[in-house]
Amino acid sequence: MPEYIVAFNDEWVAEHTMEQLRAKRDASLALLDEMRAAGVFVYSNGGIDASTAIFSVEAAGGEPVFTDGPYVETKEHLGGFCVIDVPDDAAARHWAGRMAVALDWPQEVHRFPAPRRFDE
Repeated sequence: MPEYIVAFNDEWVAEHTMEQLRAKRDASLALLDEMRAAGVFVYSNGGIDASTAIFSVEAAGGEPVFTDGPYVETKEHLGGFCVIDVPDDAAARHWAGRMAVALDWPQEVHRFPAPRRFDE
């Protein structure tokens, strides 16, 4: 089955109170339990924001160049994600829609391409 990443950007929503964040945490944890029971849950993390970035790296002259933290001009930051293993796009839509409703946050969905074998 293909895997999908359902992700949100923490810049896409307004600031939340601790009470709102706790309610969203509880709703998302309940949904993750449903995903586990359905056998589609792979991995998730919702505690990501700009403060978690430790470094950036880019190539320059064939060598890695590391910079502490994210680039200053970066306007978007991954806020959280959930990887699911479902049979098709329709199933991915179902779970992503459930996540969008549970969190009341927009979600973005990407299908991971099938693993490529380079030894063939």
